[in-house]
Amino acid sequence: MTGAQGERRPGTGDPAAGAGRFDLTGRTAVVTGAARGLGRVFATGLAEAGADLVLVDLPDAPGLEGTAAAVRARGRRVRAYGQDLARTGELAGLADRIRAAAGPLHILVNNAGTAALERFNEITEESWSRVMRVNADAVFFLSQRVAEHMVADGVPGRIITVTSKNALVAEAGLAHYNAAKAAAQLLTETLAVELAPHGITANTLAPGMVDTPIDGEFPLAREEFEAAYRARIPLGRYARPEECVGALLLLASDAGAYLTGTRLVVDGGVLADQMPRMRFMPPYRSSLAPPQDGTPDG
Repeated sequence: MTGAQGERRPGTGDPAAGAGRFDLTGRTAVVTGAARGLGRVFATGLAEAGADLVLVDLPDAPGLEGTAAAVRARGRRVRAYGQDLARTGELAGLADRIRAAAGPLHILVNNAGTAALERFNEITEESWSRVMRVNADAVFFLSQRVAEHMVADGVPGRIITVTSKNALVAEAGLAHYNAAKAAAQLLTETLAVELAPHGITANTLAPGMVDTPIDGEFPLAREEFEAAYRARIPLGRYARPEECVGALLLLASDAGAYLTGTRLVVDGGVLADQMPRMRFMPPYRSSLAPPQDGTPDG
């Protein structure tokens, strides 16, 4: 509907049609690292959009049943699997069992991750190997097998890998994590190209600092670090986990059907600001606001 000059009037669209593009009813989503943090919020967000869920986390992860209960409370079907993703030789079998039990798989969210805060000269072969296996190798081998099932089932699926701003810029004390997340980014772009003929998209979601357990486990002067880091974020705070769900739903749904091989950065503006100069400048004041001293401008 347009006005006299041809402009579109606000509020005259069909909200149901817009929301329908994000509807995941009838689809099944697999979420790794689902017991807590972003994984739990992603699982419940997908359930609220209509998807049934398959949850994967460590066999002894205490929060996995809690996430499953949250999905059930939203009226969706859910299955949970205990699996150490570092055991990459077992992931094809895991994907096969999930497909046999849950039917065709429409969405894979590679969310599981691990990190250790260590200077580069302190990283052992064991530490390097585990961080790479969980953050990069598992992404490859689970995506490989799930994609095989998507192609065999004729499903135009969605593969979404949760990376980090660390896939794009380095951070001290995280050499192995930085390398693994960067590897996952380029791997995802490769999947996007190779799977495009089958209608399968592959993208990454790259959060900045999020208020999740993984960040709270690092051995550092927490209060001082967090104050300094918040000052570095243009929006001035860490993200709440639920603030990453919208980006996930875009990539998982028909609304993002033409997005592939790309990344969505959810970092509060950190990567946009090469020099944190704003805190040293006079506060911004709109030129349309009344003068603060009560005297007219000019």
